[in-house]
Amino acid sequence: MLAWSRTRFVRFAPDERAATTFALLAECFETLGGVPKVVLADRMGCLKGAVVAGRVVPTPDYVRFATGYGFRPDFCEGGDPESKGVVEHLVGYAKRDLIVPAGPFVDLASANTAARQWCQEVNTVEHSEICAIPEQRLERERDLLGGLPSLRPTLPGHKVETRKVDRLSCVRFGSARYSVPIARIGTTVELRAGEGTVAILERGTGVILAEHTLVAPGEACIHDEHYNGPRPNTPRRAPRPKTTAEKRFCSFGPVAEAFLTGAIAAGNTRLGGELDELLALEAAYGRDPMLAALARATAFRRWHAEDVRSILAAGAATPTPQPAGDALVIDLPTVATRALRDYAWASDQQPDNQIPGSVGDAAGGAS
Repeated sequence: MLAWSRTRFVRFAPDERAATTFALLAECFETLGGVPKVVLADRMGCLKGAVVAGRVVPTPDYVRFATGYGFRPDFCEGGDPESKGVVEHLVGYAKRDLIVPAGPFVDLASANTAARQWCQEVNTVEHSEICAIPEQRLERERDLLGGLPSLRPTLPGHKVETRKVDRLSCVRFGSARYSVPIARIGTTVELRAGEGTVAILERGTGVILAEHTLVAPGEACIHDEHYNGPRPNTPRRAPRPKTTAEKRFCSFGPVAEAFLTGAIAAGNTRLGGELDELLALEAAYGRDPMLAALARATAFRRWHAEDVRSILAAGAATPTPQPAGDALVIDLPTVATRALRDYAWASDQQPDNQIPGSVGDAAGGAS
């Protein structure tokens, strides 16, 4: 029963085992359309793991079930009916108003059918204490309930598949491969298959790590977000240092890895012996200049230790070429300029190189 709306949920069970109790709780949450923040239960042996200082310690199965649905398990006080009086009153009410008039029942199925009909009847009439209809109040109270999990937790007694995440951050199920977040490599996870879906959960807590569409045997369902980015088109063979010198050099980061890859591709057979020399250069010049020198050596395809030494020795004197097509910015000196009108011919002036009268005299002589 919900304490505020007084919505009743009554079912009959053949026993008081944990699997039966969890199944009825799950059905109750489905009927209510949500999960309360706290579930108060009797001190049932199937739910009680121990009692410490008068407080009940729930069993691990009950804790896992509560974690899956998102509620906090609580228990009534021992020998104190008032701590669960609402539920005790509902039990007496169901006996008087349901079992006595409708019983005896033929089997468990008919009993639960009658219980569903009875709950539908009493939840749609006005409650004598709150003077309201529980079904109408439930519509308001449902906003305060927790949501139902997208994938229902497996009840105790049901078979759960477990798998170990391989180096490819995948698990195999039904001869197919499904991806898992890369941080889970080497851990054991739980697999639960539904109608056309496969859910991968954290073992022990029930936290959903990944959800996939069920694929055919031999196929794979991979999510790029599980690998912190899109998958590369070609495999990446990262260096695997073994010696002390290799480990120290690879600790320089991606710059050292790029230098190693380029030197190996260029066929530098002396690279293994030159690592000690490169480490000595790092000790002499410092980490940042060494990283800059390795980056420059990689850019200009210089794969030997003496090349890195030359770059470090040159220091800031090494030129920095620019890609073709970039603008060359040069500061030019400022000079005095003249306006264009200073070069115009005046109408009453003649050019300085013309001899006065020469053209006219020639014309006159000709005439």
